[in-house]
Amino acid sequence: MSFDTATRYDGGPCRYPSYDSGTIHTRQPRPPPNRVQINRRLRANTAIMYQAQNIYFICGFAAIGGGLFGFDISSMSGVLGTGAYKRYFGNPTSYRQGGITASMPAGSLVGSLVSSFIADKYSRKVALQFSCILWTIGAILQCASVNVGMLCVGRVIAGMCVGIASSIVPVYQSEIAPKEIRGRVVSLQQWAITWGILIQYFIQYGAAEGIGKGSTDPDQPTAAFRIPWGVQIVPAAVLFVGLFFFPYSPRWLASKDRWDEAIKVLAHLHGSGDVNHPKVLAQYQEIEEALRFEREENISSFKGLVAPRMYKRVLLGMSIQMWSQLCGMNIMMYYIVYIMQGAGIGNPLLTASIQYIINVVMTLPAIVFIDKLGRRPLLVGGSFMMMTWLFISGALQQYYGQPNTDETRNPDNESVTWLVLNQRPVSSAIVSCSYLFVATFATTWGPVSWTYPAEIFPSKIRAKAVSLSTSTNWFWNMILAFAVPPLLWNINYKMYYIFATFNALAFLHTAFFAPETKGFTLEEMDDVFNSGLPAWKTHQKKSRLDDIEREIAAGNLKVSRHGAVANEDNHEVVAETEKKGTAV
Repeated sequence: MSFDTATRYDGGPCRYPSYDSGTIHTRQPRPPPNRVQINRRLRANTAIMYQAQNIYFICGFAAIGGGLFGFDISSMSGVLGTGAYKRYFGNPTSYRQGGITASMPAGSLVGSLVSSFIADKYSRKVALQFSCILWTIGAILQCASVNVGMLCVGRVIAGMCVGIASSIVPVYQSEIAPKEIRGRVVSLQQWAITWGILIQYFIQYGAAEGIGKGSTDPDQPTAAFRIPWGVQIVPAAVLFVGLFFFPYSPRWLASKDRWDEAIKVLAHLHGSGDVNHPKVLAQYQEIEEALRFEREENISSFKGLVAPRMYKRVLLGMSIQMWSQLCGMNIMMYYIVYIMQGAGIGNPLLTASIQYIINVVMTLPAIVFIDKLGRRPLLVGGSFMMMTWLFISGALQQYYGQPNTDETRNPDNESVTWLVLNQRPVSSAIVSCSYLFVATFATTWGPVSWTYPAEIFPSKIRAKAVSLSTSTNWFWNMILAFAVPPLLWNINYKMYYIFATFNALAFLHTAFFAPETKGFTLEEMDDVFNSGLPAWKTHQKKSRLDDIEREIAAGNLKVSRHGAVANEDNHEVVAETEKKGTAV
């Protein structure tokens, strides 16, 4: 381990470990704190007292933003077939319904693109709170809709919230969590999505069957869809208020040179409040060194996204999000009722609900094992298995199905053009493949597609890069939401083959180009992607953070803090690292 020399604001030397052998880095002198900075630090001390400190609780609560995403995904599933919805909105054609459904991902695309500006300037917390305000406005407009136009405007505004939340929640979680459980806590985002889908669907199912004479009642009151859309306000309000009691991201604080607050947050998260805990000092050291390097390389702007050593990483993050849409999962969520009708299921609403339960339950194994198995096995294996289930479903519908003619059409299946009739074993097999597909996605691509892009980018461009990756998700979400109703109507079973082919391509892409990130700190991702090794040969090695922590704990590496906020003098937090027995 070598040591580089920097300068404190008082002119004294400050040496810290460097892993770039032979390279000398010099930090610019820091001026002494002024009164405004001191007052801000005192307020930060007071705020820390009331902030949540458990990492699982913080990341789990932030994942309510993912729950809003889940509400979005199933916001139409349970109302599409109700008499109230059909009557009030003029029994929308497949193209109009596609436009209504696509309006929310269109808003999400916009929200994801602007999310990094808010998150980088005002913090991850403030960005999430702003998204809650947008969600509330959108939910009110949807609940009060008097025509298709007003409904679409409400869905676009709510979609902007989802775009921001889906981009920033994984970033916030990944910057809060240590490397040992990062995959697990970021996966809570996907679990919250599945809960949002399930809760919203059953609210819709209860309203559809409990209001009026049931979902087939042509005179059903509009409360059948207004109530489910209105209750969406509740989780947004809870998240908005709760975030006041949660810490800022320590890496965001560090990027704003608020080092005293950053180390205090690290201490409360990883050292039981002890700012001198080896783990805290080691993380502080890593963050400081990484930010210094990023500033020297000037990779904080959007130009950094296309830098020679960065653009491939950006394309990989975008591709992961693209494949998570093109695998076909959200089609199962948006239009599962149509799929069940095509399979000849008598009660499609109830049968469809089972897959939402599967989605919630099967996400749990991924949360438990993602940090043990790694990201690559889940991405590669998940693509292969989803491809298999879709090919089987398409083949069964092709060989046992028939066109939905005037002789077979009735009010329960009028939305589909291809049916499997009087073939109960075949219908059961199609439904089983749908359930297996959902279970596979929930265990593999569901959590990893959020975890992977959130952890592969440097701190200074993380929000921008994840924003761009997530916007890719919403671009394809919007396209598919609009295109699938006509696809189901015009090419029916062939649609399964299309999405199976997409999964085959995702299998090849991740197998050859997605390196393993398990066990590495966020600051070590440059080593992972610049190692020159093929993706399938990357694996967890000894972490720099572990080396620093061991050296500090053993007393071989001393990190002293001069005038931290904890001191009565309220001076700047400055790290001074020295080797035992070496003068500094």
